[in-house]
Amino acid sequence: MKQRQILRLIFIIILTSAAVWVVLPNNPGIHLRNLDRDLEVVSGLDLQGGLRVILQADFPEDVMISSENINDARNIIENRLKRLGVADPPVQVLGSSQILVELPNISDPDQVIATIKEIGLLEFIEIDSSDLVYLQEDVSIITDFGRIGPEPAQETVTPIASDTPESEPSPTITPTTVEDASEAEPTPTIEAPPDDVEISPTTDQKVFHTVMTNDHVDSASSSQDRDGNTFISFLLTEEGTQIFGNYTSAHVGDILGVILDKRVISAPRISQAITEGNAIIPVLLSLEQANNLAAQIQFGPLPMPLMAVESKAIGPVLGEDSLQKSAIAGLIGMGFIMIFMVLYYRLPGVLASLILLVYATITLAMFKLIPVTLTLPGVAGFGLSIGIAVDAYVLIFERLKEELRNERSMNQAIDLGFSLAWPSIRDSNILTLIICAVLYWFGNTFEASIVRSFSITLTLGVLINLFTVITVSREFLHLILDNINVIDHPRWFGI
Repeated sequence: MKQRQILRLIFIIILTSAAVWVVLPNNPGIHLRNLDRDLEVVSGLDLQGGLRVILQADFPEDVMISSENINDARNIIENRLKRLGVADPPVQVLGSSQILVELPNISDPDQVIATIKEIGLLEFIEIDSSDLVYLQEDVSIITDFGRIGPEPAQETVTPIASDTPESEPSPTITPTTVEDASEAEPTPTIEAPPDDVEISPTTDQKVFHTVMTNDHVDSASSSQDRDGNTFISFLLTEEGTQIFGNYTSAHVGDILGVILDKRVISAPRISQAITEGNAIIPVLLSLEQANNLAAQIQFGPLPMPLMAVESKAIGPVLGEDSLQKSAIAGLIGMGFIMIFMVLYYRLPGVLASLILLVYATITLAMFKLIPVTLTLPGVAGFGLSIGIAVDAYVLIFERLKEELRNERSMNQAIDLGFSLAWPSIRDSNILTLIICAVLYWFGNTFEASIVRSFSITLTLGVLINLFTVITVSREFLHLILDNINVIDHPRWFGI
């Protein structure tokens, strides 16, 4: 056996073993220093049920809402849900002022709804020592940036809850780096103000100057150090970097107010000029709350306030019993395919069955790693990809049998079988990928999440099929057939 074949075989064994580990139902997940993932199958609303919520623009009836604004709101909500771990969330526009959100079974749907419907306008404001009386969570701050949407008759924005009682002052946290960046260069941080300053509520109104909003934030993330202190990390855009750098350079030692939807979430002190476009700010929130906050900050504010007008729990289209029976039916169908391949192609059919198992394992592993939300159309796309994979092996083995009938050597027959069948396999799979791209575009453009789910699973299945055809199947055939003398037994090939 050639050294190149040995290396390829080792690669295939390692890849297959890793895929089997990922697919295991009791998989512990990946929990490394900077990577914390639970490797579970993500099921859509039609497979596991969940919550269906209708959000409506909180405007008077006589206010016209542009289609651009409602579509922008839909995109922001979809991005927030993805950031919160809801894979491929179905978010659709209903009419001219409503948005439909479907949430599969999640641990805290109320918190998710509160996060996606809040406006999410983050502002950095100027605060001097005489303004510390305003730094209370229950105080609404007025800024010169203005308010999004009409003036509400009642409170329409729910402040992010804090684990600290209202009577306590701002946190006294002075981090240098967060745990995730302990070995890297220190990230510029903003220190919390001293805790010896007495802060009392006030009813006086003052208009604060907004230095910058989250329109200038490129990305945001949350983290927590070993002591349980929680931080929000910002990466600013080029324009935001310049604005923030100029301001912090001129206000070292001053307090910078950080407010979300006109509510104070942090009031740290600027410890040094921040000119590189990244900063870490302490917040008195749990890690889950900080992650929700980061999702709101990263994708900018909603163009309008939203309110939940309908919330309805829905069950799965297939019950648990039907789902199990469908899985059993799928396994039986795959078993019949493998039996047919063995009976018709004999020894190559046995190898094809093994390769088909490898293909299915790698595909399911990718579904869990990405992750892909499996819906009923998505499962159909996966099933169709298995049929496409079998079609490729049929083309290869028919060519292989023709070359053996022409009395080619085993090595020549394998290579010629692949080379002659490859153009047909390649072209048919490329056409399928083009159709998948059109379906995905259609699903995104017309908000048909069902079509999009089908196209995603079919695309992944086709790509992995091409990989297994090029690498796994060819190596398996050479490994087995080149090393045993079966040319004198044509019945082993169904000839």
